[in-house]
Amino acid sequence: MSWISEHVAELNPALDALRDQGDVVERWGRDLARLLWDGGRLLAAGNGGSAAEAQHLTAELVGRFLAERRALSAIALCAETSSLTAIVNDYGADEMFARQVEAHGRPGDVLVALSTSGTSPNVLRAAERARDRDMTVWALTGRGPNPLTGLAHESIAVDAPSTAAVQAVHLVAVHAVCAAVDAHVGALVRREKHLRVSA
Repeated sequence: MSWISEHVAELNPALDALRDQGDVVERWGRDLARLLWDGGRLLAAGNGGSAAEAQHLTAELVGRFLAERRALSAIALCAETSSLTAIVNDYGADEMFARQVEAHGRPGDVLVALSTSGTSPNVLRAAERARDRDMTVWALTGRGPNPLTGLAHESIAVDAPSTAAVQAVHLVAVHAVCAAVDAHVGALVRREKHLRVSA
């Protein structure tokens, strides 16, 4: 029980800080809704617990979060095990995500890069490759500034004392972004229906 109490004590100020970044969450949700609805793609990458967060994000978009809607294109680069092992074997660990960004990313697409430290070499390389391809890079990190926030176009940096707390708040951020995507996709659907009726 003492660990739970300590964890909650770490989470409360970090969640308050996330609430203060609500404008970023809302903007990401709005921009993602427009991009994905128009056929764009989200790529997500991270290591360890951040890999799980990346898969969680893409699962909510390809499946659904709150509202029923069509599937949206999202790929968790950490889940492509055959590609990962081949790339690591042939090109080294730093290329494991970047090579996939090169394959799947298109100008205007979004890479969500997750790293609690903000210093993971393979995530940094993916962010660099995404920028080279004129993609938008968003970062979910721990305390900033850090190398990843420096590469990203925009970041949500969680200032928490433990990796567990950072990752817990990242999951809340992932859910909040997905809720914003659903809200904005709903607005796009209503607008399309209105235009069809008016035509």
